Amino acid sequence: MSNSDDLRRERQALREEIESAEASLFGGTSGQQARLRDRSPSAPDLDMVLDIPVRVTLEVGGTNMPIRDLLQLQQGAIVELERHAGEPLDVLVNGALIARGEVVVVEDKLGIRLTEVVSASERLQSLR
Repeated sequence: MSNSDDLRRERQALREEIESAEASLFGGTSGQQARLRDRSPSAPDLDMVLDIPVRVTLEVGGTNMPIRDLLQLQQGAIVELERHAGEPLDVLVNGALIARGEVVVVEDKLGIRLTEVVSASERLQSLR
């Protein structure tokens, strides 16, 4: 089964649950219930947003430095980052932290193996 089939089944189950709750709350005839349903906004269709491109960024680390020091950097200079060797990289989508992982090499190309997906509550905190 594909994820889209699972999502469709979940949406249908939610619709049925809402219809059942509306019937018990509002009573009334099926015609009245249908009019109430028509007035309420429908559940968002995620298919509309699945093809929107987003920017995925892997953050190795960072540091703060005065502009004076930045302007004095030359080829071969080393900039010390605020992250230790071996620490996982941050995976950001449109600037929001969504996961952490480690660098891997696949057929002479760099990639990342996700080691941790950030919880929904942690993602919300990173947006604030």
